[in-house]
Parts: sequence; structure tokens; C-alpha cells
Amino acid sequence: MGENRLHSHSRTPQLGRVASTNLIFLNTAEHRAWLQTQAQLPRGFHVGTASFNFTPVETPKPARMTMTLVTLDEPTADFGAMFTRNAFPGAPVIIGRERLNEATLQAFIINNKISNVCAPGGIEDAEAVCATGADLLGCSSSQILPSSTGVIGWKLPIPSMVEALPSAHASLQSDSALPAAEGIMTTDLYPKARSVSIGQGRIVGIAKGAGMIEPNLATMLVFLFTDIAIPREVLRQQLDEAVGESFNRISIDTDTSTSDTVAIASSGVVGGVKVEDFATGLGQVCRDLAEDVVRNGEGVRHVMRVSVSGAPTSDFATQLGRAVVNAPLFKCAVAGNDPNVGRLVQAIGRHLGNFGEKIDTSRMRLTLGGIEIFARGVFQLDPAKEEALQQHLAQAELYRSTPSPEGAYLPPVDYPTHERCVEIGVEFGLGQAESVVLGSDLTHEYVTENADYRS
Repeated sequence: MGENRLHSHSRTPQLGRVASTNLIFLNTAEHRAWLQTQAQLPRGFHVGTASFNFTPVETPKPARMTMTLVTLDEPTADFGAMFTRNAFPGAPVIIGRERLNEATLQAFIINNKISNVCAPGGIEDAEAVCATGADLLGCSSSQILPSSTGVIGWKLPIPSMVEALPSAHASLQSDSALPAAEGIMTTDLYPKARSVSIGQGRIVGIAKGAGMIEPNLATMLVFLFTDIAIPREVLRQQLDEAVGESFNRISIDTDTSTSDTVAIASSGVVGGVKVEDFATGLGQVCRDLAEDVVRNGEGVRHVMRVSVSGAPTSDFATQLGRAVVNAPLFKCAVAGNDPNVGRLVQAIGRHLGNFGEKIDTSRMRLTLGGIEIFARGVFQLDPAKEEALQQHLAQAELYRSTPSPEGAYLPPVDYPTHERCVEIGVEFGLGQAESVVLGSDLTHEYVTENADYRS
């Protein structure tokens, strides 16, 4: 790549490759220090946050919201975004789609805690926040892209949000995106940030996502910042391709959020970077963040990586991978470190049986942790394999938890302990297409989190 050599600030491999190295953190402080190395802002960007307490109109229980402001030093024509396919999009998504037609973008304003979905006056409320931000920045409100995440159906506390924005503006700094990564969190255990350097430029991404995660933009919120000059239409094309191979190939619970947004902006400070080098870097950041979203999923104790090869088409391979990671019984078995591979074969068979045309499975071969478990139409199991399979699941577990005296299952950590995955291989021998899908197990913690989400 010459002087545009790609240098990764991450050791996570591409989705589809078993990690040759994996990040291991022993405590929160170690993870936090590593995040700081990822979150250094590209040139031309500033980040500020402000938090406040409020009481939602819909329930008399105190809550806390954070306003996050991300600004560019100069308006940019080079920006893009992709949004949820949910038929009930949030007001910020509706506005965001319109913003894509604007000539330039100056800032992002993001709030957590309330997602502003189908709430009375939601669009007017989001525009009011943008108008306040515009007054502070000296730009047009149409140059600001709003985003909201949190409880669906509640109304935004607009007076408190408008009052907090000057504090967020006053805290703007150009060193780190980490305050923004923290500010957009809801049920996330920890902030997520990834980056790459390409020549003199950088791509930095932050993500919020823990539940309501399913392909069709399975991200909830992702913001990507770069100082590399990439023309608007090329930037949007590269974003579409990167999302297709990352955020649209993960799942936690099969639910598609009403607020999913992936947005990107370039300050254009650094020129001379080849488009193909930028595409490689953007794809890497998106894949890394996508895996982080799954690993930080609500109640997730195992990440499953399903690699499908020898398929007739890429879409066939991707749909099969989704069927595996979304199979409830198999997800539960993985959660318990139980190598019940019969549930895996059942899930694959159910999907193929509903496919609409007969699929030749005579050459299908399945592996778990690299160990052959099914071939030539029959299981390939023995006591030694059963023990090895159980060890593979146990080694991929992120943490162990026990119920509290109240019966709730709560994560004992607020950082990722490692990056190992439950590695599942499906080989068909029917073609050259392949795909990789990431998913998670199904645990007590997931049920506890979502049973108590608003209460």
C-alpha cells in the first residue's frame, strides 16, 4: 500500500477468520486504557457531553439522560447514513433520511434513555433540539443530524435537553471520542470504540447496541468519523458495502430496532488516500464494532461465529447463518456450555426444510471448534470429542454468573474479558459462496435485563 499503509489499532480479525490473537482484559482499568488508544479523534472533530436528571412524563420514576454533541470544524459535504428498515422508525430516523439531501453537515446531536419513537410531537421535538444546537454552533438546523436511543414510546424532556446543550457545547474537546461512546450507552455494559490509521489519516467509530439487535442494520447507533478526504457518493457507497458485511450479519435476539442508524462524516483534512485503502479500513472498523456489539449484548456470555462455505449463493449462506444464531434451543445449550449438537443440526434442517426447494445435504459437513461433528449424513461423535466440545464452549465463555439473593442474574463484569468465539463451521460443497454471521447465546441475564428494562 506504499505510504498509505493500513495500520490497525485492533487485533480483531475479519468476521469469518478465527482469531490468531485476541484481546484479553483482566479488569475495567485495562479495558479503559485500551479504549483510549482507539478513541483518538481524527482532525476536524470535537466531542462534548452533558447529563441531567429528569422524570419521564409516562412514569414517575427518576431517570438520567446524556446529551452528546459531535461537531466538525467546518461543514462537510462528505457524509452519509443508513437507517433501520423497521416500519415504525423513530423521529430522528425520519429527519435523518431528509438530511441526506442537504448540501452539508455540521454536527450530530445524540441523546440516550428515550428513543423518540411514535411519541406525540416527536419530529417537532427533535427539530427543536437541532435548532438549539444550530444557535450554539452558528449553523443551520438542517446541518445537524439528530439521533435518539432508549425506551420506545416515551416523549423527550425537551426543556431539560435544550438547557443541557450549552453545557455539552462548553465541554467540546478534540482529543477523544470516548465521552461520546459512553454518552450514547443505555444497557451496554461498556463503551465501544475502534479505529484504524491509513497514512496520515484515521477512521474512528463508536457504537451503542446491546439488545434489539438483528440484521437489517443491527446496530442501534454507530457513528464513524474520518479526516480522510472521500467524495460524498463514494463515501456512501463504501458505507453501504461495509454495513452489508458487518452490522447486517449479526444478531442477538432477532428484533430490529426502530432507531438503528449508522452515520459517517469526513472532515476532508487528509488527501491522497486511495479509495481501496479507505474501503479496507472502513470495513475493518465496522466489522470490529459489529463484533463488539454482539459481545456486549444483553446477557451475552458466548459469541457464536457461524462460517458457512461451499454455498450456492452468498444470500443462502447468510440466511443459514442467521438461522443458526437465532435458534433458541441451540442458543440455550451454548449458554450452559452443553455441546448438544443435535440442536444445531435441527436448526439447520428446519431452515433448509422451509427453504422452498430441496437442498442436497449429502456433502454437508459440520464442525464445532474445528472438530468434525457431522458428515456424510450422520453424526461423528465419541466421548473424547464430547469432552473437547464442552471445553471449547467453556473457553469461549465471557464470564460466569450466579443468581443474587433476589433471584436476578447479573453480569459480574463491565468489560470484555476476551475475544474468543464459539466457532461453528457449515460446509455444503454446492458452490463457491460463503458468509459469516455472528450471534450470541440466550441466558438468564438477557431475560432479567429485558423484564426490568423500564422498571
